[in-house]
Amino acid sequence: MSASLLRRGLELLEAPGRGKAPPGVQRGRDGPSAAGAARRRKRAPELGRNKATIKGRVVKSAIEEYHKKKAVNHLRANLQYMLKGRFVANKAITEQVLAQNRGRKSKDQPPKKVAKKKPEGTVFTEEDFRKFEREYFGRP
Repeated sequence: MSASLLRRGLELLEAPGRGKAPPGVQRGRDGPSAAGAARRRKRAPELGRNKATIKGRVVKSAIEEYHKKKAVNHLRANLQYMLKGRFVANKAITEQVLAQNRGRKSKDQPPKKVAKKKPEGTVFTEEDFRKFEREYFGRP
């Protein structure tokens, strides 16, 4: 059995009322291993810090970052702004602005409005048709 296991067993069996001896008296060894143990004990409280961070950097919450970078919907504010103003531009001015912003390509041009042709009236009157009917078919 090693000395460390024996020491741990004795510590477990020790009476609860009895305190521990001072560290210098309890451990009677000197040398490189004692210096290594001292170094380990000294570093022990720092184990709680996050080693993934850079010195001086604060760990940011992922939820806060998500909310910060999430796209904001401005639809409601824009609708209120647009509905608030009652000024309506003149149609001629609107057409002029649209024409200026239109490109020169054929795909940017609006379709040509075809003027509706009025149905042309007949040259002949109803009397002319009756007259023709009498002459051609022989009806009175």
